[in-house]
Amino acid sequence: MIVQERRSPPHPYEPTPGSWDEAFDADGRVRPLYAELMAAIEAADLAGLLRRVSDHAAAEGATFGGDEAFPVDPVPRLIGAAEWAELEAGLGQRLRALDAFAGDMAGAEPRIVAAGAVPERLTATLPFREPDLAGVPAPPGARIAIAGLDVVRDADGTFRVLEDNVRTPSGMAYLLAARRAVKAHVAETGPRRQVRAALANLLGGVLAAARPHPESDGHVVVLSDGPSNSAFFEHRVLADLAGVRLVRPDDLRRDGGRLLLRDDGRPVQVAYRRTDEDRLRDADGRLTPMGELLLEPLRAGTLVVVNSFGAGVADDKRIYPYVDEMIRFYLGEAPLVPSVRTYDLEERAQRDDVLDRLGELVLKPRDGHGGRGVLVGPSAGTDELREAAEAVRADPGGWVAQDTLRLSTHPTVVGDRLEPRHVDLRPFVFFDGVRTVALPGGLTRVALEAGSMIVNSSRGGGGKDTWVLP
Repeated sequence: MIVQERRSPPHPYEPTPGSWDEAFDADGRVRPLYAELMAAIEAADLAGLLRRVSDHAAAEGATFGGDEAFPVDPVPRLIGAAEWAELEAGLGQRLRALDAFAGDMAGAEPRIVAAGAVPERLTATLPFREPDLAGVPAPPGARIAIAGLDVVRDADGTFRVLEDNVRTPSGMAYLLAARRAVKAHVAETGPRRQVRAALANLLGGVLAAARPHPESDGHVVVLSDGPSNSAFFEHRVLADLAGVRLVRPDDLRRDGGRLLLRDDGRPVQVAYRRTDEDRLRDADGRLTPMGELLLEPLRAGTLVVVNSFGAGVADDKRIYPYVDEMIRFYLGEAPLVPSVRTYDLEERAQRDDVLDRLGELVLKPRDGHGGRGVLVGPSAGTDELREAAEAVRADPGGWVAQDTLRLSTHPTVVGDRLEPRHVDLRPFVFFDGVRTVALPGGLTRVALEAGSMIVNSSRGGGGKDTWVLP
C-alpha cells in the first residue's frame, strides 16, 4: 500500500544541532540513502499514516508490560549494505569475546583475571556466577547464543556500543511487528533485506546447535512466566516462529536428572529461557524455582538452557568498562565497534574524575534496567547531582558512569509533521558456537518525547522498522 497524499504543504524538517541525523545532513539536506523514502513520506498525510500504522501494530497484539500498546513510528530507519556489514562484523566480534568471558568465568581460575586484564575485585563479587555449575561441560553451541547489543551513533556518525544484553534480550517480536505495520502502509522505495525468514532460521539454528544429544528424541521449548511477563507477546511469537512449544514452569516436571513435559512425559533437551528469574539461587543462597526445576538436569547433561545460566557475568554493568580489553585478550583483535567510554568507580582516580565532572556524564545503577535510575548529568538539577554524588561515595561499586553522547536523531511523526527524535539501535546477534550472524537491521528504538534520550519502551519509547538495503 502506498502512503496517502498530503493535503497541505509539508513543514520544513529542522535537524537538532549537535546531533547526527540519520536522514538529513547538518545543513538540512536529505542524505542520498533517504532521498526516495523522504519524498514519499513528506507527501503523506502524516497524522493519518501514524494512526494507521499504530492501529495495525495494536491489532496484531504487539503489547509491552501487559496490555500497553507498543508504539510504532511509520518512518523507517535505513542502513546501507556496506555500513551494515561493518557493524555486523564488529558486533559478532564483541559477542565472541563476551561468550569467551562467560566461559572463562565458569572456571575456578579465570585466565583474564590472572592476566590482570579484568580486576579480581570485580569478578569475585559478580552476582551471576553460578558455582553450582562448576565442572559442568560447556554447552555444545554457545553460552551466549542470542545477544541484544544497544548501539548508538556519536556526533560524528560513529557507531558505538552503549550496553550489552546477554541474559534475556528482548525486542525481536517487536521488530517483526514494526516491519509488518510499516510494510502495510508505507510504500517500498527499493529492495531491503527480509527479517522474518532470517529470524526463523537464526533462532532455529542456535536452538538446534544447543541440543546436548542431537541423536536422541527430545523437545526444544520456550520457557516463559506466562502473561505476567511484560514480554509475553514476544514469547508467543518466537515459539511459533521457531516451531517449538511455549511452556510455563508448571508445564514441566523434574525426574531426577531429566526435565520432562508434564502432559506426555517426553524429555526436554533445550529450554530457551525467557523468565524474569535468571538465577539458580537467590541472594540468601536458596534455590530459586528455576534452580529447583533445572539444576539437576543441567548437571546431568541432559538439558541445555539458552542463554546459559551464568551468562549474566558478561553484561554486568561493572564489567562493561573492560569489554574492549576482553576483545583484545580473547581474540587478539582491536575492537571494530568500540564501547562508549565507561568509568570504573571503584578506581579512586576514575571516581574522583567522575565526581568532578558529574554534570557532564551519565550515571547508571549497576543493577538498573529499562532506563530506571539513570541520571543524565547535563539535564540534571543541582540537588539531583548532589544526591547522585553522595550515592556514588557511599557505594562506588553500585554505579558506573559513561561519557554523554547525544544519540543520533531520526525523522519521526509528531502530529502532522516530522520532527527529530533521538534513537538507538538494538541489533540481535546469534552465535551457534562457530559462526556469528546479526539479524538484518534489528529494532530501532525511539524516544518519543522531544529532547529525551530515554528510548526504552517501559519509559515511553517506541520502535521503528529498520531497513538494511542490499
